[in-house]
Amino acid sequence: MPETFATAVVDWYHANRRDLPWRRDGFTPWGTLVSEFMLQQTPVSRVIPRLEEWLTRWPTPADLAAVPPGEAVRAWQSLGYPRRALWLHAAAVAITERHGGVVPDDVEALLALPGIGDYTARAVAVFAYGARHPVVDTNIRRVIARAVDGQGEPSPPSARRDLAAMSALLPRELPAAAAFNAGMMELGAIVCTARSPRCDDCPLAQRCAWRAAGYPAYEGPRKAVQKKYEGSDRQVRGRILAELRASHIPVTPEELEDVWPDAAQRDRALRGLLDDGLAVTEGGGYTLP
Repeated sequence: MPETFATAVVDWYHANRRDLPWRRDGFTPWGTLVSEFMLQQTPVSRVIPRLEEWLTRWPTPADLAAVPPGEAVRAWQSLGYPRRALWLHAAAVAITERHGGVVPDDVEALLALPGIGDYTARAVAVFAYGARHPVVDTNIRRVIARAVDGQGEPSPPSARRDLAAMSALLPRELPAAAAFNAGMMELGAIVCTARSPRCDDCPLAQRCAWRAAGYPAYEGPRKAVQKKYEGSDRQVRGRILAELRASHIPVTPEELEDVWPDAAQRDRALRGLLDDGLAVTEGGGYTLP
């Protein structure tokens, strides 16, 4: 099964893949690393324009490393989870200092960089350098859960279990392995979607255990549901950061009072930004690092 499973996905991917910047010939390993940081929990449509701006301004790790980290936070704008900008800047500094400005191709060396976890390290090694490793994201976990395990949803993430499941399906040939990783992601992103899977368009329809079982409802453990954004500390943090991004001089405490009416929540969010290194004090006010 693994060989025919992989062939079906790879053939479908080559015929149906979207034209995305990081899939084009000549796209750099640095561009791949930046795109992977940006794509974490952020839709492709929001990433593409920001990625193009970023790589125009900082086409190499050394270019980003040469500016203060606050400039990375400013350029991150509305991508969300702005600590990723700080981590990416720290990774650029480390690449410049430890690797001569060249993004490493080895998973262990990538994992040693700031802010890079197992998924990103493997994704860069596979998609930038063509190495053979299993890559697992939310989309891939969902395809495997349905097509292989016969479950409507994946159980909560487990790196050991998830990587083993993907390894069992991975082709041995390097080009096919890279295409299979990308194809499984693409399949989960545009066909085997969480809410409205297009099963009639799926290359695995005749092999799908979930479909064969009659689409049983998922009854296993679930990930914790994130609290709503409106009114949350995350929203307050975002508003404070937007104020800091818009100013090239320190923002005063009085000016921040207009950002959010609840003083206790505003102060709590501000303390969190200071603790995370996303804001610093300067001249009696607050600014980006």
